[in-house]
Amino acid sequence: MKFFTKNQDSRWITLSGLFCNFETTTKPAPYLRQEFTCDSPVTGAKVAICGLGYYELFINGKRVGDHVLDPVVSRFDKHVRYVVHDVSKHLKKGRNAIGVVLGTGWYNCHTPGMWVLEKACWRDVPKMRLELRDAKGKLLVASDEKWKATNEGPIVFDGLRNGETYDARKEFNGDFSKVKFDDSAWKSAWYIRPPGGLLEEQTCVPIRIVDTQELTVQTKKGVYDLGRNIAGHARIAVKGEAGAKVTLEYAERINKDGSLSKAEQQFTNFLEDRWQTDEYILKGAADGETWEPCFTYHGFQYVKVTIEGKAKLQKIEARIVNTDFDEVGSFESGNAMINTLQTLTRRSYLANFVGIPTDCPHREKNGWTGDAQLASETGLCNFDAAPSYRQWIATMRDCQLADGNLPGIVPTGGWGFNWGNGPAWDSALFVIPWNVYLYTGDTVILKENYESMKRYLDHADAMAVDGITQFGLGDWCSDPAKMVDARLTNTAIRYSLLIMAADIADLLKVPADAAKFRRDAAFVRKAFHKAFYKGKGIYAEGELTAMGAALYFGLCPNEATRKATVKRLAECVEGCGATAQFGIIGAKVVPRVLADNGYAELAAKFFTQEEFPGWAHWVIADKATSLHEIWSTGASWNHIMFGDLSAWCFKYPGGFRFSAAKPGYKNLTIQPEIIREWGSFKAQHRGYITEWQYNEKDDTVFIRVTVPEGCKAEVILPCGCKKSCKPGTYEFIDIPMP
Repeated sequence: MKFFTKNQDSRWITLSGLFCNFETTTKPAPYLRQEFTCDSPVTGAKVAICGLGYYELFINGKRVGDHVLDPVVSRFDKHVRYVVHDVSKHLKKGRNAIGVVLGTGWYNCHTPGMWVLEKACWRDVPKMRLELRDAKGKLLVASDEKWKATNEGPIVFDGLRNGETYDARKEFNGDFSKVKFDDSAWKSAWYIRPPGGLLEEQTCVPIRIVDTQELTVQTKKGVYDLGRNIAGHARIAVKGEAGAKVTLEYAERINKDGSLSKAEQQFTNFLEDRWQTDEYILKGAADGETWEPCFTYHGFQYVKVTIEGKAKLQKIEARIVNTDFDEVGSFESGNAMINTLQTLTRRSYLANFVGIPTDCPHREKNGWTGDAQLASETGLCNFDAAPSYRQWIATMRDCQLADGNLPGIVPTGGWGFNWGNGPAWDSALFVIPWNVYLYTGDTVILKENYESMKRYLDHADAMAVDGITQFGLGDWCSDPAKMVDARLTNTAIRYSLLIMAADIADLLKVPADAAKFRRDAAFVRKAFHKAFYKGKGIYAEGELTAMGAALYFGLCPNEATRKATVKRLAECVEGCGATAQFGIIGAKVVPRVLADNGYAELAAKFFTQEEFPGWAHWVIADKATSLHEIWSTGASWNHIMFGDLSAWCFKYPGGFRFSAAKPGYKNLTIQPEIIREWGSFKAQHRGYITEWQYNEKDDTVFIRVTVPEGCKAEVILPCGCKKSCKPGTYEFIDIPMP
């Protein structure tokens, strides 16, 4: 069924009289309604709606769908996305009513901040376009000037970073989405300029409320503690007099005295100092009232409840909100710390995927490209994330400038082209499509992004001098005294992008491009070695990331240099006790190159040693319930950029080796690395199962592998033996360790 093919069928509408002046003032949410007649019982009816920034849709008194925070944010002046719902069960023969309420979202961001979304070129008042059609495509109702509208409803304020205010005293006399509702005081809707972007159907995995947990534990200051750091909001049940107000303030940590901390509130000048705060004003219902916000979400573990007036809180629940991915993988280790870190990693990944991949669910909610590309394999190992990545990368293309430059956050209203980007971040345009290809075998995402990749490589070439990249963020959140020269990491990553582009050109049968990319890569490789190699396996000043990047991205010019660098890296890691002497780039490349070169057990120590800095130190010292932004206690406590450890566990102890030689999961190489100290490990991915138990007494291992129907695998054992496996379960007993 097709929607929005003719401008005359439906129009963009809003409440008459609304204007956007780019100031920070906000207006209450617009409510719109329409009644229509179905001459016969309706089957197969679907509604398509784009409500900006967010919408909630009701038909005959029932909420349509279980999505929240639709549509997912985009570059609104390039593309806006509509959502399709089957609404047959909501319709009846005869008279029907439909109602929509609109929120601001990122489309009408009114919160001043360093990312200047409040001045985005697309910014305008909330608006919508809607078409409802029967199974044959006949138009039953559409957004036009016949709709009625008002903003004198109960949602009097909403801001994605700020929160929401709901005044229940302003609720309508009756359900505005039911037939015979009195809308005589409402205004006629009016046509409004389109947002500028082309309409296309939303294809990402939807955002939903995925879990609910009652809050009962309180600190000595009366702050409720969920026990873990999540994205979402609170739902309350309250009883009291009309006009009493319940204020909910959210944060991810508390002060030593048990009071709420706002440590993560940075970089944004919030309206009236309001940040992550929801308000509910009671109407005085005799049997109590239940409420939750609909146009915001927060990053939090703690909720402070303040009541003004005569009212009593009867119940408070945490509503966990994120993109509702299907799980495709999991693992469990004999090491308790690894299991804890896997839980924290998945939690941070989901809290930072509310429609798009973000850096943190509280302070920014920005789609930082570096964070996203570093966590993409972890996402694809654990979840069916490919559809959401594909849509977000399309938004990244929409943000690209004519010369190929990319912003550090996607989407952006204009910020991030002159700082906050560079190859380590911009590589998301390459790495995420490539990883989707490796994990699914789908080449469509490569085809869609190929021309944008070429433009970016032209831009990166213009930003290099004698082959060395001169711009971009480096090994972010490393100890500044030990941070590697950003030119090294960005040059190494630029080299890897040229090689990746050449491989993609081969797949897409563009041999001339492939040859050019490889020539350019050879030049960069030579320049890299000349600029940064100091001899005896040392790159730059011997930082772990410097050696790890040279190895991971394939920049050592010969086997002798490669072996010397591996040896030097292993010695340095042993010398520092496998403490995390690197930032987010090193956190991925160093453990991987060690495991690739016979040092998997040494690499595993990064994750389990408890000294500062390191992953386990967060758990021991800070009682972390999610991954942090920096190794020390400060900054955000819910970031995903150090989250590649989960993908590392799938690839090495789990043995799942995805490769360009055999893309997708139908024909997989399984080569588990045995970590003796862990004792055992069991992983599953899309029906494949690997399981091993180490026998310390005789230094052997038992391995069991299950291959699902329709698939096959080559199993490579620690002794080097290989076994071709059809669907079924295979056991390998008393395999000697090398």
